[in-house]
Amino acid sequence: MRLPWRFNPRTIRESDPILIGSALCLTLIGIALIYAAQYNSPDADMRALWTRQITWLGVALVGFFIAAKVPLRLHEVLAYVYLGALGLILIGILVLEHDVGGRWIALGPAYLQPSEFGKLAVLFALCRYLAYLKRPLAGWQPLMAVALLVGPITLLVLKQPDLGTSLVFMAMTFILLFWGGIPPLTLFFLVSPVISLVLAFSWISFILFIAVLITVLALTRPRLIQATAVVGANLLFGIITPIVWNHLLPYQRMRILIFLDPGADPRRAGYQIIQSKVAIGSGGIFGKGFLGGTQTGLHFLPAKHTDFIFSVCGEEFGFWGATLVLILFAVYLWRAISIGDRARNRFGRFLAIGIAGIAGFQLLVNAGMTVGLMPVTGIPLPFVSYGGSSLLLFWTLTGLLVNVRRNWLEY
Repeated sequence: MRLPWRFNPRTIRESDPILIGSALCLTLIGIALIYAAQYNSPDADMRALWTRQITWLGVALVGFFIAAKVPLRLHEVLAYVYLGALGLILIGILVLEHDVGGRWIALGPAYLQPSEFGKLAVLFALCRYLAYLKRPLAGWQPLMAVALLVGPITLLVLKQPDLGTSLVFMAMTFILLFWGGIPPLTLFFLVSPVISLVLAFSWISFILFIAVLITVLALTRPRLIQATAVVGANLLFGIITPIVWNHLLPYQRMRILIFLDPGADPRRAGYQIIQSKVAIGSGGIFGKGFLGGTQTGLHFLPAKHTDFIFSVCGEEFGFWGATLVLILFAVYLWRAISIGDRARNRFGRFLAIGIAGIAGFQLLVNAGMTVGLMPVTGIPLPFVSYGGSSLLLFWTLTGLLVNVRRNWLEY
C-alpha cells in the first residue's frame, strides 16, 4: 500500500524544527500558565480560558501552515493592498463603532483585534518598500516615504486607543531602517525628538539632552539645514510636551506617573506593578510550584492571564522557570535573525528581521513591565499571554519565517 505522503527528513530540516519547537514550547507553557492563573476563579468562563487558548492554537496552526505555503511573492505584490485594507478597517471601526472596547471586532462568539494583524500589514508594506529602494536611506525622501506608510496607520491605532501596538509599529520601523543600512547617527537624530518629548517632563533633563545633542551635531558636522531641522524638531517636541500631557487619557497619565513612582498610589494605579514585583520576588529561585502561587491563587495579581502572565511564571516556577522562558525566546529570535541573514531575497530578509523585531520588542516591554522597568502598555507576551489574535498572529509570523527559510535561495 502506497501512502499519499512520505516522511522526508529534508523537508522537516528545511522547516527549522528548532524555531517551531521553541514557539510550540512557549505556547504550551502559556496554556499551563493561563490555567494556573484562573483555575480557582469563581467565574466559570475565566476557568475555561485555557481550553479556549487550545482552540485558538488549532486555528493558529492553520494560519502557520497557510503562511508557510503561500508564495512570498504574492505578499510582496499585495503588500500595499494589505495596508490599504487595514486602513479602511481601522477607519470603519472608528466611524461605525461596531467593536468591543474600541479595539476588537465581534465575530460570533470570538473577538479579533485588527490592530494585531495590522503589525503584519505594516510589516509587509515596509519590507516591500525597503526591498525595492535604490537610493540610500540617509536621504530625506526615503524617510518621508516610510513616515507616510507607517504614520497614518499608527495614528488610527492610537485613536482606538492602543498605545502598545503603535509602539510596536515604531519599533519595527526603526529596526528595519537600521537593518536597511541607515547610519546609526541618523537613526539617533530621528529618535531624538521622541526622547526630547519624554525628557521634557523635567526641564533639567531636557536642557541636558539638548546640550548633548548640540555637542554631537558640532562633532559630526552635518549640513546646516539638517542640523537646524534636528534642533528645531527637538525644541518643538519639548515645548509641546504639556500639550501632549493634557491630551492623554487619565489612565495613560497615571501609568506614566506610576512607572516613575509605583508607591504614589499603591492601592489603585500602582497596585499592578507592586503585586507583580511581589509575585516574582516571592517565587525565589525554584518557585512555589505549579498552582502554588499565593499572589496568583488568591487573586492579588491583576490581568494575570494576559499582561502579567510572566509574573505568574516567576511566582510558580521561580528564577529558573522565568529563565527558561527567556532562553526559549532567545532561541526563537536567534533562528529568526539567522533566517533573515541567510536569505538572498531582500523582501524575505527584511521580513525575517521585522518578525524578530516585533517578537523581541514585545518580549522586552512585557517582561520589563512586570518588574517595573517599563510602563504598563498592555502589550502581550508573544505565544504565552492569553489572546486568540496574538497567538494567531505570531504563529502566522512563524509560518512566514519557515517560508523564508525554505526559499532562501530565491532572488
